Amino acid sequence: MPKPANRRKTVFGKLFPLYLLLLTACAPSQARIYDDFIIVKATARDTLSSVADKYLNDPTKDWLIAEFNDIKTLDNGQELIIPLRPFDKGGLKVNGYQTVPVFAYHSFSKNSPSKMIVTEAAFEAQMKYLKVNGYHVITLDQLLDFLDFKEQIPEKSVVITIDNGWSSFSDIAFPILKKYGFTATLFVYTDFIGTSKALSWKQINNLSKNGFDIQCKTKTHRNLTKRIKKESFKEHFKSLEMEISYPKKLIKHKLNKECSYFAYPYGKTNNLVIAILKKQGYRAAFTVKRACNPFFVNKYWIHRSVIYGDYDIERFKKNLSVFHKIKLK
Repeated sequence: MPKPANRRKTVFGKLFPLYLLLLTACAPSQARIYDDFIIVKATARDTLSSVADKYLNDPTKDWLIAEFNDIKTLDNGQELIIPLRPFDKGGLKVNGYQTVPVFAYHSFSKNSPSKMIVTEAAFEAQMKYLKVNGYHVITLDQLLDFLDFKEQIPEKSVVITIDNGWSSFSDIAFPILKKYGFTATLFVYTDFIGTSKALSWKQINNLSKNGFDIQCKTKTHRNLTKRIKKESFKEHFKSLEMEISYPKKLIKHKLNKECSYFAYPYGKTNNLVIAILKKQGYRAAFTVKRACNPFFVNKYWIHRSVIYGDYDIERFKKNLSVFHKIKLK
């Protein structure tokens, strides 16, 4: 077994090229490199984003450095610990665990709200609130990596989903989301696309190219848990397979993308539906049960909170629980 001094020389020999690279890129600051983290002293020109870019090759990982060091801004000469891998998978703390709200919207209008229609002003206020108060809008892939205990996400993470594919999304919600740097997932039922009040495939393709995720919500939007009158079990089963497989194939054909996620029409599901989803290769599926999601939520019963048109900002905020506290004796 090599002596401690020799082991240190071996480790230093492996890390020395990286050490020189970091010093060259970040001079005059000094970096101390370890297996799981780097310690560096910030300069007057540094920001959390610039430091994340230098050391993690991703300026959007500024939240990772901020949360590890429990800071919001940098001071000149401040010493930082930069984690090189996730340090808080699952969001588990001594006093509780992280939860992730998933919002579900439907349609939008300029100034005519109803239960399922959110006005432009209300949606703007909600997105502004998220931005100003430090919430991070994450993708479904990020959410599922969190649920699968693979990756860490920001402590104040939320997901935005839009159901059905109404054309008002493109006119009203899309520019507001872009304004605040947010993304969203559109769960579309494919028989609706291209009709008079729906998005066209050309619009959906444009949204996809702009970083918006397109996922499945059946072919016809039927309640998957109920048989149509006089429908035999065999007919029901074949219908379920068609409702679940057809949109996945069509979106692959239209957008050249694989669908991994599914939203249940009316939020309704059962064991048969889930079995077919798994058979068809879906990674997760979403209800409309109003609750937030810890890492141990069933991935085929993920909760979503529908945001209705009569919600003021206070009602909206009640759906933003991002941590579940446990009372300690």
